[in-house]
Amino acid sequence: MGTPAGGAAAPAPAPVLTELFDMSGTTALVTGAASGLGRAFAEVLVGVGAHVVAADLDERRLERAGKELAEAAEAGGSIECVTLDVRQADAVDAVFDDVVARTGRLDAVFANAGIALGKGPGEPAGYLENFDLGGWATLLDVNLNGVLHTIRAAARHMKPRGSGSIVLTASTAGLRVDPLVPYSYVAAKAAVVNLTHQAAIDLARWGVRVNAIAPGPFRTSIGGEGPMDRAAEEMWSSMTAMRRIGDPREIRGLALLLASRAGSYLTGGVYVIDGGQTLQAPALRLDGPAAP
Repeated sequence: MGTPAGGAAAPAPAPVLTELFDMSGTTALVTGAASGLGRAFAEVLVGVGAHVVAADLDERRLERAGKELAEAAEAGGSIECVTLDVRQADAVDAVFDDVVARTGRLDAVFANAGIALGKGPGEPAGYLENFDLGGWATLLDVNLNGVLHTIRAAARHMKPRGSGSIVLTASTAGLRVDPLVPYSYVAAKAAVVNLTHQAAIDLARWGVRVNAIAPGPFRTSIGGEGPMDRAAEEMWSSMTAMRRIGDPREIRGLALLLASRAGSYLTGGVYVIDGGQTLQAPALRLDGPAAP
């Protein structure tokens, strides 16, 4: 860590902060870590001393993120990158097996990889009878099957040790109606919510905690290659009580709470972080004729 102006040493963290949040000597794995929320998860973990395995299918983004995270690592944290397609259960198992064989442990896993495809029923392309079934299958394969493959691999290694934290990325779209979001996305995220509950009750007897984070609108590129455009950002911002979209950095505190000793008595929870989006009724931006 750097030294403040004047040469004075930086103050040491308070003992209670070290006790609760320091993850030195631990190993964490984050899927979908090349950008957005996954990168934020990796950033906070490496910043508190964890060795973080950042996994993603996008090799170009992953390489860039890995270099930047390595430069920002503090408190003994370190980063390594691995290309991974979470749709392939065998590939997921192989990555987990390799990580544990080399590091000897697996303390926290973020099953975060996800995609967004298609339109919601707020426009004709997203109507129930119109949406593309190929897109439905592709999204569920990543956002649901990929999550399942990840947490199965995590459980296989955490149960023998009698400890571990698994965090799934759900969504407010999995908790309530949202006509701006595709059927496939709401179905997958609703399933992730119930998968969280089921896995939590299953794994608790082995000391493994399972929780989910349910983000509302955040500034990410999940729907495409580039950043969210201004019009989309303004639209989503208008749907939150705070009247702004979330920055991925604002999810780091919740992620660290769930991964660290600070969350040692938390399991089976689905934690909404949405700027107050779910305090308001969904925006029913539906075109077409009114019901008779």
